Amino acid sequence: MSVADEKPPIDAILRKVLDAVPFQLSVDEGVDVARRRFRDLPRREILPEVRTQDRRIPGPAGDIPIRVYRPDPDADTDEAPPPVVVFFHGGGFAMGDLDTHDGECRRHAAAAGAVVVAVDYRLAPEHPYPAAVEDAWAALTWVAGHGADLAADTSRLAVAGDSAGGNLAAVMTQRARERGGPPIVFQLLWYPVTMQDLSLPSVAENAHAPILDRAAMVGLSRWYAGELTETVPELAPGRATDFAGLPPAYIAVAGHDPLRDDGILYGELLTAAGVSVELHNAETLVHGYLGYAGVVPEATAAAERGLAALQRALREAT
Repeated sequence: MSVADEKPPIDAILRKVLDAVPFQLSVDEGVDVARRRFRDLPRREILPEVRTQDRRIPGPAGDIPIRVYRPDPDADTDEAPPPVVVFFHGGGFAMGDLDTHDGECRRHAAAAGAVVVAVDYRLAPEHPYPAAVEDAWAALTWVAGHGADLAADTSRLAVAGDSAGGNLAAVMTQRARERGGPPIVFQLLWYPVTMQDLSLPSVAENAHAPILDRAAMVGLSRWYAGELTETVPELAPGRATDFAGLPPAYIAVAGHDPLRDDGILYGELLTAAGVSVELHNAETLVHGYLGYAGVVPEATAAAERGLAALQRALREAT
């Protein structure tokens, strides 16, 4: 019996939602269609008490749009400033923006009691690697240097991201280590892209999975890599040679996701290097399950588990 036969099926409630509102990432009709379909997915407005401010900060190729989320804008000003999380959105490095992940960022801010800074980095295929990495780095270093401006405690700085954003979050921890800062106390990686390895078992096992399938992985990877002919660590952080000294991590994966083994393997590499890792495999969920939190109980529980880990890490950071 194969692993695919042994694992539990997709959660029944999630299956009903997927049947009612089907969505599949695809590059077949070009990037404009892909972006429109991703942008037009139904999304609920949540946590209106989390206030936001849209800003622009300097970047390597012009200003980078960011959105700053504040969980408790009416808090006593005498209280210690909250920690800060820099969030990188998913979308295969080619889709997504500040609006598509507004709900996810509100959840992170509210659950962690943190200022969240969402980054609208440049997208492929118009801007292939390393554009997203350079924008992410510019945003991370800007946040680290503007604690007073953000009214946030940048000594308690975390990174987070989903899918492609999880890749960027992981890359930021490696770059920060190599460049001597900024210090990052925690990384929250939701079903991240880490290996760029189509031979991993979960890719074949979930080759036709909902939301993200093998064909989309191949197409989006080609868009992001551009003219690059080798897989470098800043494209696939799991290809690095040294994982020591990276910040503690919570890595969330899904059983019915071709990227499941990306996250699992990255967690194993970190653990072997002495990094504290908590890994959670939501066996009955699919790629992108954060988008179903609040609708599908299993997705809600999985989201809350990762957010609780983020909250604990920031509370305990000194």
